Amino acid sequence: MQAPGWRKALADGFTDVPSLLEYLQIEPSAVSDHIRASRQFSLRVPKVFATLMRKGDPDDPLLLQVLPSAGEMDLADGFSTDPVGDHMAGQSPGLLQKYHGRILIITTGACAVHCRYCFRRHYPYTGATAINSQWRHIIDYLEANPAIEEVILSGGDPLMISDDKLERWLAQLEALPQIKRLRIHTRLPVVLPQRITTELLSVLKRCPINKVMVIHANHPNELSPAVAEGMKRVAASDVTLLNQSVLLKGVNDHCDTLVRLSNRLFEIGVLPYYLHLLDRVEGAAHFELEKTAILRLQQQLMTELPGYLMPRMVREIAGVLYKTPIQICPL
Repeated sequence: MQAPGWRKALADGFTDVPSLLEYLQIEPSAVSDHIRASRQFSLRVPKVFATLMRKGDPDDPLLLQVLPSAGEMDLADGFSTDPVGDHMAGQSPGLLQKYHGRILIITTGACAVHCRYCFRRHYPYTGATAINSQWRHIIDYLEANPAIEEVILSGGDPLMISDDKLERWLAQLEALPQIKRLRIHTRLPVVLPQRITTELLSVLKRCPINKVMVIHANHPNELSPAVAEGMKRVAASDVTLLNQSVLLKGVNDHCDTLVRLSNRLFEIGVLPYYLHLLDRVEGAAHFELEKTAILRLQQQLMTELPGYLMPRMVREIAGVLYKTPIQICPL
């Protein structure tokens, strides 16, 4: 049987640094200690995403998000392997509850791209993922907690699972009248737009639960015409589209970049949702901005963007029962 187009595109991606640098026409000497860093957290980049990077530019903002670097091996105070408290939120393998009325399911440990700032780059996916045999426990947990009305599919990336498996899992959630909303957090529509297949759209269309897809784009250059077409098709399947970004030093820490990102998102039918401060995960300290720079950037964005295009700037703090908003000044 021929592999689906998106799986072939996934298999054709880059998994070693030298091949990616050769494709981008970048001399290995232009980047720092990438081989040792990639041994700690491997490289994975779909080729379709790499085509959006500027050839010959080691500082391309899309490349910086995925290229292993020496900075990942620096130990920094306040950075840990579990920065958002996933471990303390675990209820059963693959099931987390941090907030009132909603649960998060770790559907898979697989991703199409390995973002160097990933807050789950150290997550113990083996034994802590909602494999098929765990779904009975998840359903039991939901039935025992009728106040839970929203289910969030996360990972890894939930769109890395097959359409058949996704449909089976959604059918189990549909059978629970308490479930009013389904959220899918995914980066695949951005880095591998081929994943938006007719089959996937049919699965989403058939699901009667109110659906939200939260994509993850950090820079306007990520939002290609192929991504835009995919978003149009998803929206036509009765799915609300939101975007969340991470504020990253050297990638999107300029007002003009984030303004262009919000405007481009709106053009393709996606509303800006969150602008996360960096989750302080071990290996990502080189992406963190100083507090004064963060507040200055927030103020600039508020003067440039209408309210509906201004993403909420937040930090996730382990153990806190909500996302913590970043305030320019106290009340």
